[in-house]
Amino acid sequence: MVMMSGLLLMAVLVIVPFTLAAARQVVLRSGRPGWLSRRLAARTPSGGGVGLGATATEELHAFFNANKRVQIEQRRTQLVLRDDDHTGAPPRTRLDLELGIAFIDPRR
Repeated sequence: MVMMSGLLLMAVLVIVPFTLAAARQVVLRSGRPGWLSRRLAARTPSGGGVGLGATATEELHAFFNANKRVQIEQRRTQLVLRDDDHTGAPPRTRLDLELGIAFIDPRR
């Protein structure tokens, strides 16, 4: 009984949003019905990001494969951490703005 309720919960939390996201893509790509297509296009961010369908698919994959859960957590951690350009090594290049010359050290 507990397993059946877990599977039902998984269906509600993963499969239903995945189906809705797929239907949304069909409406956006076909343009029909017009009123719904215009409304969905107005609410679609152009920046991107992970959509609802991708999130639902990853959660379904993580349900069956524990390694996927580790990958999802790693991605969340990478989003929180700072991404500095420098690695702590001495710089390979030196720019002389007055002369307009860039010096590149090939040994590093």
